Amino acid sequence: MSAERFARGRCVALIALTIVCSWYGMMLVHELGHALHAVVSGGTVERSVWTPFAFSRTEVGRNPHPALVAWGGFVWGVLIPLAMVGAARLARLPHGFLLRFFAGFCLIANGAYLAAGAVAPVGDTEDLVRLGTPAWVLAAAGTPMVAGGLWMWNGLGRRFGPGGEAPRRGALGAAAGAALALAAMMAAVNLV
Repeated sequence: MSAERFARGRCVALIALTIVCSWYGMMLVHELGHALHAVVSGGTVERSVWTPFAFSRTEVGRNPHPALVAWGGFVWGVLIPLAMVGAARLARLPHGFLLRFFAGFCLIANGAYLAAGAVAPVGDTEDLVRLGTPAWVLAAAGTPMVAGGLWMWNGLGRRFGPGGEAPRRGALGAAAGAALALAAMMAAVNLV
């Protein structure tokens, strides 16, 4: 195998792992937000579902503030990843661009979910509309999230290798480590 093909394979693996980790990580922080708001508002979390082949969900038993719980997924689903980016910058982590991609992914996913809910409410957005949140609020909250996510992604392509610089040494290992950590957390959540 030529060095160029090997380098291209590393780039493809890094991109694929980063996307997969971002998807499952996004679901994790989103559901964590629901659970956090449920507990803080005096509710009880009956069960969290976070599996490889299904959309995640948090089932809340007693729920005195359902709108607050519904918004919790979106709020913490973007604040936690943004805080991770800030911490990575402060710590000068060499692979912080992976967290920047993750934060952008979370902003886009949560923002698109909210904005789309303005015209076709489903899941959390259906709950929010049923509980009295106007559709324009969903669009007004979601649209800037999507724009912020795209801004976070701006210029990251070259960091992943194709057509730009080669990924920094250890980036693939960092992404693989994140994948293993997410898999272990997923197993732990689903055993409880």
